[in-house]
Amino acid sequence: MITLFVCGDVMLGRGVDQILPHPGDPALREDYVHDARDYVRLAEAANGPVPRPVDFAWPWGDALEILDAAAPDARLLNLETSVTRTGRFAPGKAVHYRMHPANLPSLTAVRPDVCVLANNHVLDFGRRGLADTLDALADAGLRTAGAGRDAALAALPATVPLAPGHRLLVLAVGMPSSGIPYDWAATDDRAGVSFVAGASAPAQAQVASRIRKLKQPGDIAVVSVHWGSNWGYDVTRDQVAFAHALVDAGADLVHGHSSHHTRPPEVYGGRLVLYGCGDLINDYEGITGYERYRDDLRLLHLVSLDPDTGRLLRLRLVPLLARRLRLVRAPAEDHRWLGSLLDRISEGFEPCVTDDPRALTLVPRTAR
Repeated sequence: MITLFVCGDVMLGRGVDQILPHPGDPALREDYVHDARDYVRLAEAANGPVPRPVDFAWPWGDALEILDAAAPDARLLNLETSVTRTGRFAPGKAVHYRMHPANLPSLTAVRPDVCVLANNHVLDFGRRGLADTLDALADAGLRTAGAGRDAALAALPATVPLAPGHRLLVLAVGMPSSGIPYDWAATDDRAGVSFVAGASAPAQAQVASRIRKLKQPGDIAVVSVHWGSNWGYDVTRDQVAFAHALVDAGADLVHGHSSHHTRPPEVYGGRLVLYGCGDLINDYEGITGYERYRDDLRLLHLVSLDPDTGRLLRLRLVPLLARRLRLVRAPAEDHRWLGSLLDRISEGFEPCVTDDPRALTLVPRTAR
C-alpha cells in the first residue's frame, strides 16, 4: 500500500507572513484592507491573541504530529502564494499574496515532496516574483509542478521515488475558472503557469495525451488541477467529464483545489477524484459570510492506493480547525458534521466511518 498526503491551498503569505520571524512589507492594495497585519487582528478578534513572532512550525500546529504518525510515502500541496520580496503588484487583481523568502522554513516544516504552483496567486507579484519563487523553492530543495520559466518547464511533471519499482508522477494545470488570468500562461518565451483554457474536450485531450506519454509501469500518476469557484458543493458537468477523461488516460488521483472548503469526493474507475480539497492554511479567520460551509474546518487527506494498480483502497480525512492562525485538532462534533456532509455529497463510497476520534475513513464500495 502507498499512502499520499494531499491537501488544498497552503497560503503562508499576507497575515500569516506577518507573524513569522521575518515579516515582509505589509502593504496591500485591496479595497478594504491596506495592511496585512489587519488580518492578524481579525483572527485575534475571533479566537484570541496570536504571539509574535511565532516559530516557523506554528501555522501547521497539530498537523505536523499527525502527519509524522501517519508516515505518508509522499506529501503534496498547492502553494498558493508567491515567495518574494520584489516584483510589482499584478494589475487587475483584488488580492495579492506573498511571503518573505526568509520565512520559507515555515513551508519546509511540513516536508513537502511536491509544491504545486499552477494557481491564481503564484504570479501576484509578476514574473519577477515568479522567478524569485522558483529560485527560493529550488534552493530549499523542493520539487515543483505547474509553473516554470517557459511552457516546457511549466509542463514538466515532478517525480518522487516511492517503493522500489514505483514513483509518484505529478502533473499540474490551472484554469481561468479559478481566477488565473489568461496572460499568466507560460509560453515558449515567457514564464508562467501550465494553463488550460477550461475543462473542454480539447483540454481533456491535451492533458490526457501528457499522461499517456509520461506514465510508465510502476508510476502512480497524479494530476493536480486548480479550478472552479470558491464556494458551493456543486461540481460542473465539464469538470466531471474532465476528471473522468484524466482517469481514463491513466491518472490514479485527480487532486482538485481552489475552493475554500471541501467539495464532493468521488470514486471513478476505482480511482479517487477530489474536486476540491478546501484550504489548509490561510489568514481568513474572522472573515464572515460563508459560515454554513465551515471553511474554518481544514482537512488532511491521506490517500491509500494499491501500488501495482493505482486503485483507491481508502481515504482517511483528518479534520482540523483554524485557530489563532494555527491548525488544531477538531472535536468529535466536527467529525460527525463532516461525516454527515460527505455521506450526502460523495459518490462511490461506503457510509463514512466516524467513530475513530483521530480521522474519518471512506472506503470505495468496490473495495469490500
